[in-house]
Amino acid sequence: MTDSPVALITGGARRIGAAIARKLHSAGWRLVIHCHHSLSDAEQLAGQLNSQRAASVNVLSADLCAMDQVKTLADSALTSFGQINALINNASSFYPTAIGEACESQWDDLIGSNLKAPFFLSQHLTPALTASKGCIVNIADIHAERPLKGHSIYCIAKAGNVMLTKTLARELAPDVRVNGIAPGAIAWPEDAAALSEAEQSAILQRVALGRTGEPDDIARTVAFLLHDAPYISGQIIAVDGGRTLQG
Repeated sequence: MTDSPVALITGGARRIGAAIARKLHSAGWRLVIHCHHSLSDAEQLAGQLNSQRAASVNVLSADLCAMDQVKTLADSALTSFGQINALINNASSFYPTAIGEACESQWDDLIGSNLKAPFFLSQHLTPALTASKGCIVNIADIHAERPLKGHSIYCIAKAGNVMLTKTLARELAPDVRVNGIAPGAIAWPEDAAALSEAEQSAILQRVALGRTGEPDDIARTVAFLLHDAPYISGQIIAVDGGRTLQG
């Protein structure tokens, strides 16, 4: 299917990113899966998907906090299949940064992965996305508007990600649609220090549906924005089980 659309998914090797990759691939997309530390997982996923449809998935590794590598990632993604129809800015660092303990390297990492890299990837790929009348989907967070205690830098970065979505939607219109998804409690962080069991329990008590979501909940929303939302741009869709209904 050499005429099928192409998506670049950052952080596409595992968890939500992998769910997005599987969902789009099943819908006929070709994929460029970006990874950093999860190269083995990315290659395993690509192998599974390529066995279903040959030469439909490429893997590229890059540190999104290194701007030269971000530029190389954009260039290499474009040359992988000769076009880009969607950019899914999913990669994200997440961990606590308590006031009085946060350091500059944490600032650079959290701002870099959640805000700076999505901006510059979008900028580098704007000509290709304009040519294809493509889409950008940014994975934000409900905590962009409702701060999570002890995670100030992460929340600041995601708040910037929300405004990035809105400003790009205005600046790249009418050729490129730009939207965001704000997950709630979808998949708990693998780093136990990021959210304690008590914090997880407190979060679930505020979720109207009373449970965590699944990565596929985000993947289905990405697919909706790409396939079935031609008149939606500049919006942030909360996929949070009703978490934001409560204070």
